Amino acid sequence: MTPQAIGWLARFERHLLTERRLSAHTVAGYRRDLAALRDWCERIGVGDWPDIDHQHVRRFAARSHAGGLAGRSIQRRLAALRSFFGFLLREGALARNPALDVRAPKAAKRLPHTLDADQMARLLAAPPNDALGARDLALMELFYSSGLRLAELTGLTIRDLDLDSAQVRVIGKGRKERLVPVGAMAIKALRRWLSSRAAIAAPDQAALFVGRRGRPLGARAVQLRVAARARAAGLPQHVHPHLFRHSFATHLLESSRDLRAVQELLGHANINTTQVYTHLDFQHLARTYEQAHPRAKRRG
Repeated sequence: MTPQAIGWLARFERHLLTERRLSAHTVAGYRRDLAALRDWCERIGVGDWPDIDHQHVRRFAARSHAGGLAGRSIQRRLAALRSFFGFLLREGALARNPALDVRAPKAAKRLPHTLDADQMARLLAAPPNDALGARDLALMELFYSSGLRLAELTGLTIRDLDLDSAQVRVIGKGRKERLVPVGAMAIKALRRWLSSRAAIAAPDQAALFVGRRGRPLGARAVQLRVAARARAAGLPQHVHPHLFRHSFATHLLESSRDLRAVQELLGHANINTTQVYTHLDFQHLARTYEQAHPRAKRRG
C-alpha cells in the first residue's frame, strides 16, 4: 500500500490512544485487525483506502472466515474496520464507510457446562467437620437450590434470608430485586451454618457468609472453596460457582418444562438468555417426540 495509506493507520492509532483513551490492550487488537486488512489489500493489489468498496470488505470477511477465524472474531474485526473507516470519513479521506453494512457470520452459541444430578449429589454429600465446612456446604446448597449468581450470593445479608418462609431476597443485575425459593436441603445446611456463624462474626456484621476473621466472604474466596470441595469429592472437571446456576436451570427445565418460571427464578430480563438451557435438553425433547408423534414412532 502507499506510504500515505500506512500513515493513516498510525494516525488512527494515535486517535484511539489520545482521543478515545482506549487501553493499550484494545489498541493492540485494532492494530492486529487492521494489519490483516492491510496485508490482504496488498495481496489483491489495492493500494489506498479510498479504493476499497463494500464488496472488498465482504470478501475480506469471507476470506477471514475461510481462514478459520470464528464468527465472534470476525465481528470484532469488522467493528475495527468500521471504526477506522469512520475515522477516515471524519478526516475527509473517504466519501463513505464501506464496512457499514457488512455482517459477520453468526457466532456459534457456547452452551454452558453443567453437573448432572449424580455429580451434584456427590459434591454436596460430604458432611462438614467444622464451622467453615458448614459455611461452604450452606453456600453451595444455596447456589444450587436458588440459582444465584456469585455476586448475588456474596451480597446477601442475614436480613435477606427468611428460612421460615423458605425464601431469599436477592439483588440482581441492575439492582433488580427478586424473591427466590430456598429448598429443604439448603435450609438444613443454612441453619447449621447460622448456628456456627455467631462464634465467628461480630454482632453487627450483616453479611450472611463470613470468613475465618468474621469479615464478609469475597467472590475469590468462594471460588477457591468451591473448587477445593470439588477436588475433595473427586469430580474430574473444574467446578466454579456459576456451574451451580447452570445446573439449577438445566435440572429445573428438565423436570418442569416451564421456561418462563426458570427465567423468573434466574432473574433474566430477556427470555432469550434463558433459552440457552433448552439446547442442553434437546435429547430429552427428541425422545419425547419419538415416543409421542404418530409419524415418528418406529415400527417393530
